This record gives sequence, C-alpha cells and structure tokens, in this order.
Amino acid sequence: MKESKKEKRKDEKRKAKKEKRRSLDKDKDDNASIDSDNDDDRRAKKKRKMEKRKRERKSQENNDSFSSSLSPSKNDAATDDSSLSKQTPPSAAATAAPVAFTVESPRPFVESSALQEVTSKPQAETDCNTSLLLFYQYVEPAWSAQYYSKTVKPKVQEIASQAGVKGRMRVAREGLNCTLTGTKRAIHDFCNHLRQWQPELFCSTEFKMTHDLPQKQAFGDLKLIPVTELVNYGLQDGTALAQYGGTHLEPRDYHAKLAQPETVVIDVRNHYETNIGRFTPPGATWLDPHMRKSTEFPVWLNDPETQQSLKDKTVLMYCTGGIRCERASALLKYKMETDPAVKDLNIKGVYQLQGGIDKYFKEFPDGGYWKGKNYVFDKRFAHYPPVQQAAALSKEESASTSASSQPLDSDSNVSAIDLQPLGKCEACDKAWDMYRGKRRCPTCGVPSLICRDCWKAHEEGIRVIDRSVRCDLCVQQNIQSKHELREKEQHDLQEYEATLLEKGLLSSKGEEWVSEANPDGITRLFLRNMCRKSMTDELLIQTLPGVTHIVWRMDRKTGEFSGQAWVEMESAEAAALAVAKNGVKVLGRPMYIEYQLADGKDAWPPPSSAVGR
Repeated sequence: MKESKKEKRKDEKRKAKKEKRRSLDKDKDDNASIDSDNDDDRRAKKKRKMEKRKRERKSQENNDSFSSSLSPSKNDAATDDSSLSKQTPPSAAATAAPVAFTVESPRPFVESSALQEVTSKPQAETDCNTSLLLFYQYVEPAWSAQYYSKTVKPKVQEIASQAGVKGRMRVAREGLNCTLTGTKRAIHDFCNHLRQWQPELFCSTEFKMTHDLPQKQAFGDLKLIPVTELVNYGLQDGTALAQYGGTHLEPRDYHAKLAQPETVVIDVRNHYETNIGRFTPPGATWLDPHMRKSTEFPVWLNDPETQQSLKDKTVLMYCTGGIRCERASALLKYKMETDPAVKDLNIKGVYQLQGGIDKYFKEFPDGGYWKGKNYVFDKRFAHYPPVQQAAALSKEESASTSASSQPLDSDSNVSAIDLQPLGKCEACDKAWDMYRGKRRCPTCGVPSLICRDCWKAHEEGIRVIDRSVRCDLCVQQNIQSKHELREKEQHDLQEYEATLLEKGLLSSKGEEWVSEANPDGITRLFLRNMCRKSMTDELLIQTLPGVTHIVWRMDRKTGEFSGQAWVEMESAEAAALAVAKNGVKVLGRPMYIEYQLADGKDAWPPPSSAVGR
C-alpha cells in the first residue's frame, strides 16, 4: 500500500516535470515568434526609411534642377543670342505658369560670386569677403499704422542688428526695400530670420545676393529709413499693385522678348542712370522717359506722344532691381482698364523683368543685350556685366593703353568697343561714364558726369566748373535755374492731376480709404509738407472731405505760408478717414496727416477759421 502511494507520488512528479518542460518549450516558441515579429517590424521600418531617403534624394535633384534653371552654367550663359531666341519660343514667356512658392517650399536665394571680377593682386581674394543683398517686398493690404510703428520697424531693426548686416532699409506701411552688406552667413541669417518672423509674406521674396565683393564696398553702418511709400507713381491705393501689376518674366524669357518686333521696352530708371548704360535690343524699341525722379513717370505716361508710341505694341519694362517696375506696370495696366484714351491704344501686354538688371546680369554674365554700366545705389556705384567688369579691371591693371578693338586678352571676347562709355562729360563732351565726387547739377540736383581731366583742372584752378555746366537733360530742356525747374514740375503735375480729375480717375472720396483707429475721438488734425505756393482751401477740402475749420500756419519771419496747417473735422469718423490718407499726393507732394489733441489753452476751433462747404 505504501509502495503504491510512493509510485503514485513519483508519477505525479514526473507529470509535473513534463508539464513544466512543455510550458517552457511553449514560452520559447512564443518568444521566437515575438522575435520574428520584431524582426519583421525592424525590416519594415528600415524599408520605410530607405524609401523616405529615396524620395528626399529625388526632391533634392528636382530642387537642384530648379536652381540650375535659375542659375545656368557658364556654357549656357555663353550661348549666342540667336540660339537663345530659338530655345525660348516667343509664346513661352506669355504662357508659362508662375511658380507658386509656399512656406514649406520658399523661393530659392538668387546667388552669384564676384570672384570672376577680381584682379590678379595677391590680396584680392582675402579682401573679398563681403556679400551684398538686394530685395524688396510689398505688403497687401498694407500694415496698419499702429502695427507698422510698434512692431514692424523695431522688429526689422532687431533682425538686422542681430544678424550683423549693414546698409539701408527703406521701411513703409506697404513693405520693405533693402540694400545690405555683411558676411555671407550674416546675409543668410537675416533672410532666414525674416522668413521665420513672417513666413507667409517672405516665402516668395526674391533675395538677390552677390558674394565675394571687396571689403571696401561694405556699408559702415545700418540705417532704417521710414518712408510713406517705397516708390510713388501716383496710384491711389495699395490694392492696385496686386490687381494690376505686370507679368513678371525671368531673364531668359525677357531676353527673348527683347528680340521681337512690335515691342517697346521702357527704361523705368532716372535719366542719369540710363545715361551710362541700357539695353540695346535687336527687335524692341527702347524708350527713355527722361525722368529726374520716379514721380515724373505718371506725367510722362499721360503725354499723348508717349501713348502713341505704345499703340498696338507689347510693352516691356525694366529697372535696377525690379521695385520701380512694380508701380510703373501697375499704373499702366490701371490706365488700360480705366482711362479711355489708354484703352484705345490696344496694348498687347505689359511685362517686367523679374529681379531687374541685377538678376539679368546673373543670367547673362557677358551682358546679353546690355550696353554700358549699371548704375547702383550701393558702394559699387556702377558696374559692367561680370565678364566685362573683369575685363575692365584687367585693363586698368595693364600697362597697355591700346585702343584696339581686338579682344583685351586671349580668354575674353570683350573688346575695347564693349567698354566704350555711353555718357559724355558735361564740361567737355568727352566720352565718360563715372559719377565722381559730390558734384551735382546746379539746377536739378542729379549727379554730374565730369571727366577726370576736367575735375582735376577744376581742383587746380585751371578751369572753373561753374553753374553753367549742367546735366544733359537740363540742357535739352533749356532749364537755367532751380526756379525754372520748379515752375515746370508744378505746371506738369497740375496739368496731370487736372486731367485725372476731369476723367474721374483721381478720386477724393473718403469711403475708398480704410479708417485709422481713433479711440479718443480726436477731431483736430495737423497737416504738413503741403505746397506752399498753390495749396488752397478748396483743394484741401476736396482732398479731405469733412473739414470745417482751417488754420494755416504762417512763417513768423517771412509771413508766408509754411506748408503746415491745423484743421477741424466734422466728426471723429471723418478725422479717422483723413488720417488714413497720410502721405496722399497733393500737387505732387506727399501730405502728412496726424491726430493732434487740442491742448485747451486756446479756444478751438477759432470761429474765424470756419470754411464754407
């Protein structure tokens, strides 16, 4: 009996051991299965990573392809003009869809190097560590006055200071226009920080950079310049730019358009700029508006002779960096829709050079259809296209003074004819294209073209360059004094504005402006920068509907009108609409308007200042 119990216990133990072994074996199988599943997961993850890397490589190849289309190889740039015209069909520029840039895929930087212009001096490369940045960006709708004053100006100043860039920043409620220098990293940091600050606005900005410039071409300080308008061409509101702006053409497409007949190309720069360099297109007709400043463009465009030259034509425009074309093309297209005289011209289209001359030189370093120098507003002052600039620097270093038309060296197709100045010395008519010194035309104030010999003779007292030596534009127009110039400008502007009023194109209705905030209900305004000669009660009331009282500020010494005034508005709402017009052009001058709370010391408004309405 006892043995039976012992045997039974042994059997139970053996069974327990078997069960335990069986359980352990099952756990091993389960673990093996889990390991197998983990291996599958790892393999799947690895596969997904490889596919992702493949997609990224493909995307990078596409980006490189896109970038190379913006910055062609030297072989591409060296292609002759006729083959370029064949490669780009005339219709291509008009039908090509614009590239849409987003926060995730912003517009690439447009970059080039000036090293090909560097001389053979040993220190040249070590001195060439400066980068130049050119860009502009319009904001539509414009920033509010409060946001512009309290946020935009200090933020832009902060970004520029932290990046370590120097130069000039024109800042307005309608956007930015900047020319800056710094190291390559500083310039990149500045652009990237702008995009981080307002990505939706600056993702499409075209930042144009020229690297490896001499240190002497760097700005010494940073200046933020608040302005009412970046460029003024007489448009009545900020929406016109987006609504009417011309079609932007990349340099290659623009180059092809220049070769087409029945085309005019308008140089939207000032005359002293066109005087030393311009496009010489083989097909299009080049037009110079003969402007001393951009505000003269609307007057030129309104001239019947100008309008006749645009009849049945395709219109191209260009300027240094592109910003002046934005307003000029918008004004022309605005007139094409609203002005019957311009409607009847049957203009085939309005196009502008994307990135301006600066970008064209990056695309065509040999100059393409360009002749002469490009006048710029940085410390380069003026320069040839890169290939010609390199040849010009080489010529300066060479001891030879040969005027032969043969190439200047074996590695260049640039001849002495290519470097022949387009302008002339205002004192002796010698061919000349360098604006030097601080001398300006005594009648209109534009930079003077005075050759080295005449300037040296003037400094040595051999020959005096007096007030009779004027710019070629003043000579052509027989302008003898500043007074005569002011009279001419005033007459042209009044005639232009009268024409617009007659056609109903110059509106003074307050409802078309967005009111500025006026939480304190202020009804007194201070006005400044008005035309001292021609401003009248009637014109002011027409410009600012709702004026009930006007107190003109007179100069204490002369007793004449100082260009300033105080006005009382009929309501806080009318005052808000008036302040919204701050910077509006009246008689060719921007009128500045601001709230001014009455101090309570004097009775305001004076009963004697009431105006009839």
